[in-house]
Amino acid sequence: MKKVIVIGGGISGLATAWLLRDKARTAGVELDLALLEKDERVGGKIWSIKADGYTCEWGPNGFLDSKPQTLELCSAIGVDGNLHRSNDNARKRFIFSGGELHQLPENGASFLKSRLISWPGKLRLALEPTPFIAKAPQGVDETLAAFGRRRLGEEALDKLIAPMVSGIFAGDPETMSLVSCFPRIAELEREYGGLVRAMIMLARKKKKERAAGKAVSSAAGPGGVLTSFREGIQYLTDALAASLGDVVKPASPVAAVAKGQSVPYRVRCADGSEREADVVIVAAPAFATAEMLTGLDAGLSGVLRQIPYATMTVICFGYERDRISHPLDGFGYLVPKKEGRSILGTLWDSSMFENRAPEGKVLLRSMMGGACFPEYVKLSDDEVTARVKRDLKDTMGIGVDPSFVRIFRHEQAIPQYTAGHGKRLEALGAGLAAHPGLILTGNSYRGIGLNDCVAAAQRASDEALGLL
Repeated sequence: MKKVIVIGGGISGLATAWLLRDKARTAGVELDLALLEKDERVGGKIWSIKADGYTCEWGPNGFLDSKPQTLELCSAIGVDGNLHRSNDNARKRFIFSGGELHQLPENGASFLKSRLISWPGKLRLALEPTPFIAKAPQGVDETLAAFGRRRLGEEALDKLIAPMVSGIFAGDPETMSLVSCFPRIAELEREYGGLVRAMIMLARKKKKERAAGKAVSSAAGPGGVLTSFREGIQYLTDALAASLGDVVKPASPVAAVAKGQSVPYRVRCADGSEREADVVIVAAPAFATAEMLTGLDAGLSGVLRQIPYATMTVICFGYERDRISHPLDGFGYLVPKKEGRSILGTLWDSSMFENRAPEGKVLLRSMMGGACFPEYVKLSDDEVTARVKRDLKDTMGIGVDPSFVRIFRHEQAIPQYTAGHGKRLEALGAGLAAHPGLILTGNSYRGIGLNDCVAAAQRASDEALGLL
């Protein structure tokens, strides 16, 4: 019987353990499997907190249904019947600029009518498909800011790209790597020579595929419908943990991973107990993984420590619906850094998922901090509340006090794929080659979203099964 230890009980560790056990059963491989989680609760940053009739997401609020991995996992564990897709409001997204909310254009006509981008900015964007735009630099890990200026212009960078980067990664486009954060966009530029040309060519390809009755290929954007569960996204991690049963060992913080004697690895817990393993899969954040592997391989730990994390403060405000004049008919909005606001943006959670607030009330969830404002995580509750109230009044005209407030702080919230991230991944791959049976997975490496974590879990479980 092969011994496998998974370290970390977030979505990455839970999905990896479940998938590995399922694949091992199919292959006829007997496993002695344990998942070690440092906290009393599992789920990591997935945590749906219920209070006073509200459902507040501590971390992510769902996943896009445009990729198959998470949907397939939901089907496999039998929770696909409980999926709850966001309503049509979620399709409308806004940017706060120049003192007003602008809906993001959905087509060429709405783009021309929109006041979000000035006419000089629109003319600069119109140059994108022309030969006047510089080609991507060779041998350089181009930042998102450099890419935006080169292809789209300074205004589009400030009002479109930068808010998107802060909304997804809580990141700074001046430091984030294009190819690591949005590999598909880099691929489209290489393949088609530009983004507009790529969109035109892909649209033609889709039209031909539809005419031929084929499955339609995906385009550059994320697409899909935001999907969760009526109980909140924690329903998924709870279901995985329940299915794994006593495989999951909560309150078992790992201190170190070391070479073993009779088996390849020894995992030492903080209480001094040890476990042996043929395969160790570490699904913890990069900074925590670095600490565990220091004694095993200082070089690997050094590379892992080079992956920075952004802070984040999540603020949930509940209001009586009849005291809010704004229609709240959308996903929410993002705020460009140049607007000088405290918040990165606000999601209209109860507009996307109507059961997130009690009858007659609404739930707004704002984000503060990120890579550009790391110090905000240290602000007091009173200061955070005052800043969010001020910003909501200026952006949405909300002049009343919330009747419900919850504030969640993340000191190390989201890994930052800064320039050089690809080289760091190469160094990790080279280092891991010296340690067969040691596997790293999670959102520190090749995608931060829930879909990315499940896709990485698929790869990790396949790699582990191959070793076993």
